[in-house]
Amino acid sequence: MPTRKRKTKRKSRLSHRWKRLVMSSVGIVVLPGLLFILPLRWIPPLTSSFMLQSEVAPVRFNWVGWEQLPTHLRLAIVASEDQRFPSHNGFDIKAIESAWNERKSGRLRGASTISQQVAKNLYLWPGGWLRKAIEAWITTQIEYLLPKRRILEIYLNIAEFAPGVYGAEAAARHHFGISANQLNRHQAALLAAVLPNPKQLSASNPSQYVANRSWVIRQQMEQLGPGWLAEL
Repeated sequence: MPTRKRKTKRKSRLSHRWKRLVMSSVGIVVLPGLLFILPLRWIPPLTSSFMLQSEVAPVRFNWVGWEQLPTHLRLAIVASEDQRFPSHNGFDIKAIESAWNERKSGRLRGASTISQQVAKNLYLWPGGWLRKAIEAWITTQIEYLLPKRRILEIYLNIAEFAPGVYGAEAAARHHFGISANQLNRHQAALLAAVLPNPKQLSASNPSQYVANRSWVIRQQMEQLGPGWLAEL
């Protein structure tokens, strides 16, 4: 009998240890998201990791709400950066497969979604496999805790459109001398066209590459239609 009691106590202690380990693991995974991501549903970020790392100081950043971001700007950015944004869960598997195949053939192509870029820009740093791993974890938290509209709203406010110029409002003023809500379709497409390399490309003084890319983006906007993002 004493032997059975000792075995029972030992099993009970092991069971409690496993429960504590599981609860601790859940806390490590969930708590940072609740502390640093969930509040973004209601509170705009005051800055971002990329702004803090900017080589240009002070940076230009003016948050504007969803209603001040014109429909054609939202459409241009999503058409250019992440056309499966409304339907994916943070990762575009088809784009990843395509980027991997092109990499094997010697070409380079990005496959980051808007959600991944929000994770990177808000909390991380450029480059590196460690960053990619952390980015993937943060992306799942962002997709789970924030609605798609809010994710896009944050991206439009923190994306870099020129050296030290972050967000659509600062970009519209920097490149065109107007507010974001005054941007026309052509200007919105030009801003979207510089996002792959805003430190080298200019929306206000577009190279032939930017002009051609903005034309393609406008064609994509026409194909997708103005109601494409209506469900966000």
